[in-house]
Amino acid sequence: MTILTANGLRVSFGEREVLRGATMAIEAGERVGLVGRNGSGKTTLVRILTGDQEADEGEVVKRTDLRVGYLSQNPKFVAGHTAIDAALSGIVGWADAVARHTEVSAQLETASGDFDALLEAQANAAAEVENLGGWDLRHEAASMLSNLGVTQHDAPVANMSGGEQRRVALARVLVAQPQLSILDEPTNHLDIAAIEWLEKWLVERYRGALLMVTHDRYLLNRVVTRTLEVEQGEVYSYDGGWGMYLEAKALRTAHAERVEGNRQRFLKRELEWLRKTPQARTTKQKARIQRAESALAEDGPAKDRAATFELDHTRSGRMILEAEDLAVDVAGRRLLEGLTLRLSEGERIGIVGANGCGKTSMLRVLLGEDEPAEGTVRHGKNTKIALLDQQRGGLDDDKTIHESVAEERSRIVLGGQEMDVRSYLERFLFTSSEQRKKVGVLSGGERARVALARTLRDQANVVVLDEPTNDLDVTTLATLEEALSDYPGTLLVVTHDRWFLDRVATSVLAFEDGHVTQYQGGYSDYLARYAADKKAKAKTAAAAAPAPKRDTPAPKAESKVKKPLTYAEEKELGGLLERVDEAETRVATLEDEAGSATFYDRSSQDQKQFFEDLETARGEAEALAMRWSELEDRRDGSS
Repeated sequence: MTILTANGLRVSFGEREVLRGATMAIEAGERVGLVGRNGSGKTTLVRILTGDQEADEGEVVKRTDLRVGYLSQNPKFVAGHTAIDAALSGIVGWADAVARHTEVSAQLETASGDFDALLEAQANAAAEVENLGGWDLRHEAASMLSNLGVTQHDAPVANMSGGEQRRVALARVLVAQPQLSILDEPTNHLDIAAIEWLEKWLVERYRGALLMVTHDRYLLNRVVTRTLEVEQGEVYSYDGGWGMYLEAKALRTAHAERVEGNRQRFLKRELEWLRKTPQARTTKQKARIQRAESALAEDGPAKDRAATFELDHTRSGRMILEAEDLAVDVAGRRLLEGLTLRLSEGERIGIVGANGCGKTSMLRVLLGEDEPAEGTVRHGKNTKIALLDQQRGGLDDDKTIHESVAEERSRIVLGGQEMDVRSYLERFLFTSSEQRKKVGVLSGGERARVALARTLRDQANVVVLDEPTNDLDVTTLATLEEALSDYPGTLLVVTHDRWFLDRVATSVLAFEDGHVTQYQGGYSDYLARYAADKKAKAKTAAAAAPAPKRDTPAPKAESKVKKPLTYAEEKELGGLLERVDEAETRVATLEDEAGSATFYDRSSQDQKQFFEDLETARGEAEALAMRWSELEDRRDGSS
């Protein structure tokens, strides 16, 4: 069932046409990813779909009474709301219904007012609360806020940082569980643990339709069932997530290039033949030749501009950067201790950890901007560092793009090639006219490219990037990943982008409970090794645990002789382990089915029934496992 349709949307800003006849539709329960280059019109399209912006032409048709939840890039909140109030405000009327029920219940206790009327009002308020999601919504909202990294639930939203406000706004949409959720960059300001929680929640718990703008390629691959691309003002639809989209896009591009090549060859042959014929000298044929020449000169299908990143490298000495037994404190709180690190040329280290764990603080100490609480940091005498900080520091809103990057320079030397600043900025997709724009009017993606242009303009042998993927589109990210992978120097990068880490990092520096551990490989390698290390430590701890002293009396509850198994229980136990395996296999099969690319093609009713079956299967598997443990324990205790 189609719940939303957009037909022939056209939007222009001055002479630039952002959308030109864009058309799309969303079905009930389907999961759609929206991709495209920065400035392609993704956010404009989303704002039109939500009603925040009017199109110059075209229409948006929504199903009657369709409930839409929208996470914008700049969310707004009611004045005075706490985080928990804001999270619950997405369910219109729930808080009012709870307040009415509380008020009426108090009146009933004091026997004030018409008893029958109060009972009816209480029942009506209770029914409304149930209809809007039930009585546990406050607990569910608190749990969501915690999973998204918001720990102070009663803090005023107005006093929170921009990142925290975005997380509260995301919780507001998730708690409401609308029939259609439109999420614009939901993973911005989330750490990896929160992103993985969101990914799992969207797959397993969310029942509505989803339209999601994101540069997180793992999220696109694992959650969405269809990908829409905004390109040259039009919307193209592809089945599947990021991987299937790339394959289909490559085929479409290749087909367009073949068609254009065939057109050019046909026109060229026709012109050559026309010019050789005697009729070519007639007025009529001359006009025909001119039309053919004009067609030959026409541009073919517009091609996407791609950014070009090149990192200039200067040789480093034997010692690049060393940290010995390093400890970092912020505001009297110890964030990490005992870190020993020696950078080598060609090493690319990804730094991961929860928001606020100390990643940026550690970078500041390693770069010499702050003093360590303990330990030492040494730089090689030939070490030259290029830094992209998280706040995109150094950008002046009142300066133009050209002024921000050029500063005192008239030329830039890159890879032994000298070029003017204008040509250098064109590599970052800024045309000559765009370079005159003030930084203050730029989008997030444009600011990110300006900051990268500043960072990469000078020679360095250590490049430090703090959250470089924020606000960059996926195509630009892929280009940056390629450049960083080819960089012969040393790289330190803080990011929550798992795909980026798997493509770029040679090792991962992970913050784990105040300690930092280095794992070889990318993010997937880190996850596997972390899980293996955790399991090995648990086994070691269990083996090292002291055995109970013989002269220590056992607790009374344990001193009792356990009731031996009956014949029926012995028989039950004999086949129970096999039943546990079968039940757990069924749960795993159902969970794999829920994560398949075609799962959300099913009807809403089928999906609801499926998740009820999954919960039942999980309960049966858990009950069987507990029964096996109970019987096995009694058999051991009575033997």
